[in-house]
Amino acid sequence: MISRRQFLSKSACAMAGSLTLASVARAKTKRPNVVLILTDDQGSVDVNCYGAKDLITPNMDDLAKRGTRFTQYYANSCICSPSRAALLTGRFPHRAQLPGNASKGKGMPASQFTMAEMFKENGYKTAIFGKWHLGTSLPISPNEQGFDEFLGHKEGCIDNYSHFFYWNGPNRHDLWDNETETWESGTYFPDICVREAKRFLEENKDNPFFLYLPFNLPHYPLQAQRKFVEMYDHITDPKRKRYAAFVSVVDDRIGQVMAKLDELGLRENTIVIFFSDQGHSVEERTFGGGGSAGPYRGHKQTLWEGGVRVPCIVSWPGHIPQQEVRDQLTCAFDWFPTLADYCDIQLPERIIDGKSIRKIIDSDHAKSPHDVMHWWKGDMWAVRKGSWKLVYDKELFLSNLDDDISESNNLVDEYPEKLKELKQLHEEWAENVGNQS
Repeated sequence: MISRRQFLSKSACAMAGSLTLASVARAKTKRPNVVLILTDDQGSVDVNCYGAKDLITPNMDDLAKRGTRFTQYYANSCICSPSRAALLTGRFPHRAQLPGNASKGKGMPASQFTMAEMFKENGYKTAIFGKWHLGTSLPISPNEQGFDEFLGHKEGCIDNYSHFFYWNGPNRHDLWDNETETWESGTYFPDICVREAKRFLEENKDNPFFLYLPFNLPHYPLQAQRKFVEMYDHITDPKRKRYAAFVSVVDDRIGQVMAKLDELGLRENTIVIFFSDQGHSVEERTFGGGGSAGPYRGHKQTLWEGGVRVPCIVSWPGHIPQQEVRDQLTCAFDWFPTLADYCDIQLPERIIDGKSIRKIIDSDHAKSPHDVMHWWKGDMWAVRKGSWKLVYDKELFLSNLDDDISESNNLVDEYPEKLKELKQLHEEWAENVGNQS
């Protein structure tokens, strides 16, 4: 007996033939599709085109060749759930009411308006295949937050073969087909995501669609397949080797999705965005590290550059510049208004903290829409204005990123007025986002 999804997939394949010139022409005149690819815990420089010399990432690099990549692109948090909440709502995590990681019984309130809801209200088919991590209960599940389809896990991480959440006990199975628990023990989770993505693309090739692919890689557990491990025999550091193999696994799966877009003739009418939700992990479950922040200080769970500055690429051949680099400051929550801009959708009547970066994508001379940027996690916070950045992590640390990209020289004693200015900016902003919903 085959499952509903297997039936749908087989039916779609049976109905699919070669695209006619007429269908291609129709695809190019409708509103653009959107594929949003999120990796999990990928280091700031862990793509070849960002400087990694020991990794194998041809598909991420191809996105850069066919698009524009950003060098001062920031996640809005250094941990998973707030980062995703900011992305999907276009708001600072505190304004999205999820400043910390979601856990069983706690998540982003249903009153928040997501990117998926925006697209769905404007005639798009919407789907998420991968990691949700914004809440497990029905009112705050993907299907209630604008997604027509969901297959994936609701909590922070799962074993890629058993699909059990194993972070802490009691262990529990966490694989869902919409709101129905589904069992595919032994099937590699990244392959489930790609299978569903291909089916969704096939079934919606004649409809505008929003496909969100939040891969759970290279987040722990680092379960790369043997062929990818063997690609890294040249690496002697066991931490780096395990991590590198998992980066190449997700690169391969990205390539499979892109190949499907090309096969269906959808590439020129599909905006593809790729970035990581935060910097690399150094947690025990990831063997203490393996990712790289390059010249930047810090990692996941910190507000230094290595925790929040991440790789990001946008590709839309024929519509945005290709093989170009943008150095302006941009952030994850900017994609909400930017995609609304590209897709000719009116923004909802609520506070959106992100700004459209369409002009930046078009020109390296355009000014960043953000004069000041803020981060806040628990007792830690950071504020950046221009090249100046102030971090509070047990103590205040002031640096000028133009002169000190590694945030290694504390200037609090040398520039007391700048310290006062940035501290006041943080206090005013914290009061603002903390009192609104």
